[in-house]
Amino acid sequence: MKLLRKILFPFNPLYYSVVFLRNKCFDFGIFKSKSYKTPIICVGNLSVGGTGKTPMIETLIQLLQKDYNVAVLSRGYGRQSKGFVLAKNTSTAKILGDEPYQIAQKFPNVTVAVDANRQRGIDRLLHLNLPPDVILLDDAFQHRKVKPGLSILLTAYDNLFCDDSILPTGNLREPRFGAQRAQVVIVTKSPNDLNSIEKANIAERLALHPNQKLFFSSIVYSNEIVSKTDSILLEELKTKNFTLVTGIANAKPLVTYLKRLNLNFEHLEYDDHHEFSEKELKEISSKSFVLTTEKDFSRLQTLQHKALYYLPITTQVHAMSALEKIVRDFIKNS
Repeated sequence: MKLLRKILFPFNPLYYSVVFLRNKCFDFGIFKSKSYKTPIICVGNLSVGGTGKTPMIETLIQLLQKDYNVAVLSRGYGRQSKGFVLAKNTSTAKILGDEPYQIAQKFPNVTVAVDANRQRGIDRLLHLNLPPDVILLDDAFQHRKVKPGLSILLTAYDNLFCDDSILPTGNLREPRFGAQRAQVVIVTKSPNDLNSIEKANIAERLALHPNQKLFFSSIVYSNEIVSKTDSILLEELKTKNFTLVTGIANAKPLVTYLKRLNLNFEHLEYDDHHEFSEKELKEISSKSFVLTTEKDFSRLQTLQHKALYYLPITTQVHAMSALEKIVRDFIKNS
């Protein structure tokens, strides 16, 4: 991969120029962005995956669902359907995509929809019999045709956007100055014990504008693993040899966490949104005990496997009350 990126280095200026000109056309009003009276909160990133967008969307849902009728609109990456699709009880991961299906299963009282055309998706949501009070846009930071009222940009602690470069030699979808469009920046997957000196150092490196608010968040792993029918304590895996199956952008934090617990496992690692082949599903089915991520569980649970579990995670935002105030003030004032 590193060799391929070196070979593609001459294409960097071309990609940079195209993305730069596109963004400037939106900034200067040559390309039109649509605003809405309904509060629109965008959660996205500059890089290609791996920053924890879905856990952050779930955090916002938990924050708002008691007081507002919340809807989530996603592109539905990797789905086999097209156009606008509203999640139903009969929906599957193939119809909605991995993350929207996970959210729909987890929050049955939240409206979940997918549409690559975000303007159309929002318009369809607003014309439902019970239109949402708040719409959360999942992974739409580069979708400039919609102008959200509040943009939350995520960047991973171990791969800050300030240390990255643009595609194809790096992982950035657009130049780093694109971060200026966000009102809130959250450094995700931070250590729980990150001290104020380290936070100040990261803040200096990110070089945000004074009007932008910086937060940090950490992954919190559950002490239980969950299957279709039951749950067991994670520590029980100390007596088992098991197989970890991941099809996510960055499995390193999970692998590191499990190794820190002195668990003995083999790791079958696949690309993000990987479409499992029959051969791969057969191999996974042959394993005596399988642990996977919640996202991958949504695709693998159709397997007739007696010991298929996932490890739930949540996002813990440092200074959560301050972030909550920003979000609620935005909705109140919209």
